[in-house]
Amino acid sequence: MTRALVRNLALAAVTAGFALPLAAQERVDVATIEKIKAEEMNHSQVMDIMSWLSDVYGPRLTWSPNATRAKDWALGQMTSWGLSNVHAETWDTPAGLGWQSERFSLMALTPAPFIVQAVPQAWSASTKGTVTGPATRITAANLDELKKNYSGKLKNAFIMLAPPLSRPVNQFAATATRLSDSSLAVMAAAQPPPAGGAGAGGGRGGRGNAPATVSLADTAVLRWLVSEHVAAILLGDAAHVGGDIGTNNGASRNGAVAAVPTVHVAQESYGRIARMVEKGVAVPLELNMQNKFFPENKASFNLIAEIPGSDPALKDEVVMIGAHFDSWHSGTGATDNGAGSGVMLEAMRLLKTLNLKPRRTIRIGLWTGEEEGLMGSRAYVRQHFGYTDSTGTHVFDEQKKFAAYFNVDNGSGKIRGIYLQSIEAERPIFDAWMGPFKNIGMKTATISNTGGTDHLSYIAVGLPGFQFIQDGLDYGNLTHHTNQDVYERLQPDDMMFNSAVVASFAWQAAQRDEKLPRPLQP
Repeated sequence: MTRALVRNLALAAVTAGFALPLAAQERVDVATIEKIKAEEMNHSQVMDIMSWLSDVYGPRLTWSPNATRAKDWALGQMTSWGLSNVHAETWDTPAGLGWQSERFSLMALTPAPFIVQAVPQAWSASTKGTVTGPATRITAANLDELKKNYSGKLKNAFIMLAPPLSRPVNQFAATATRLSDSSLAVMAAAQPPPAGGAGAGGGRGGRGNAPATVSLADTAVLRWLVSEHVAAILLGDAAHVGGDIGTNNGASRNGAVAAVPTVHVAQESYGRIARMVEKGVAVPLELNMQNKFFPENKASFNLIAEIPGSDPALKDEVVMIGAHFDSWHSGTGATDNGAGSGVMLEAMRLLKTLNLKPRRTIRIGLWTGEEEGLMGSRAYVRQHFGYTDSTGTHVFDEQKKFAAYFNVDNGSGKIRGIYLQSIEAERPIFDAWMGPFKNIGMKTATISNTGGTDHLSYIAVGLPGFQFIQDGLDYGNLTHHTNQDVYERLQPDDMMFNSAVVASFAWQAAQRDEKLPRPLQP
């Protein structure tokens, strides 16, 4: 812990009381919050938790053996802290398929040998031992044109679809940034979207006048490439620089799709190979990629534990905190979303270590399958609270006892506020709860919504689910879904701060007389 963090937390302890009369109608348990902050400041374990989750048990790709190992460790930790009802709840899907990378090397052999910076695509097939062949650029608008131009010419070829990437490698903007006061002010002043409006989300731009090109994710194309005995597909990463390599959900997870070994290649390596190929220089490549499938791993899990409520009238009501436990495979799942899971685990440890007795039950949920489409949290909500389908909304009795859900899933950046998810009635409540943290950077509530993570599973069935506003740092441009998602990219002071915030919000929600307001239904 740095001296700056100690000084800032101490300053907040002195000044917190002066902020509270602004929202005096909402009681804030400043004394307990200061105990939470002091415990985190003096005895934090969050970075040790993070080392276990990322260094030892990362990555945690859903359905993989490593995710199971991480589950067993986390359940053991929560049990050792004395949490109650510690268990894993299974969820299943026909789309489940275990996979992990076990060996990988990719080299260019001539005109001068060099290591190609690359990672396997998730669920990629293996090569048959070490395979060698030429880097081959193909141009075709569709499968018929591909067959016409290349039949019989691609045996052992490493397929490249794109030309050298056009994005400049030199980037002169700061790699990591924090939210400015002006940016937070804009968020705080945001207005609700018009009734029936689509909200603030923006869509992706179209391709403009770019020429049509064959898709290397097309099932028919993949089958044809298998029949031509290609060595592998090379996918150039146009979104990252500096050896940073993104990855995604490979088509091979679908058993009906032909298996072609596929790798993501860093912009610098891909560009070097592509430029030489364009000059007519032969670039033979050598790949050994061994991946193992676990077809029996169709089911996955959510991790659950509790601190039981103590108030006879409220103990059956539940406040939930959570984050997704799974990650992609090319890094160790530190910022996405070991950071969220670590903060949630540390928040529960704080509350339990202080022997606090919440009025409502405080429950942690750590979800798998988020990266594949919020699968775990949706399964949990469907199992416990209800669901919406074509026949309407189905509400279970547990929903009536649900107070709130708080989520962290935007890296390890400092929490600066909270998204209200269009529930304006939350503003004075959260403004009061932020009081003890306002002088150290958390001060903003915005009516705007944010998407893409597990709080949406709760919002979808009419329950109050919230994501915190966080400093972006280098999450969006460097670590998100890349090989740079590792422990070294975490910010320890921010992780400690976030743990204290989450524990405090969970405590406040558990102590208030009423549950938090529900989303307004359309």
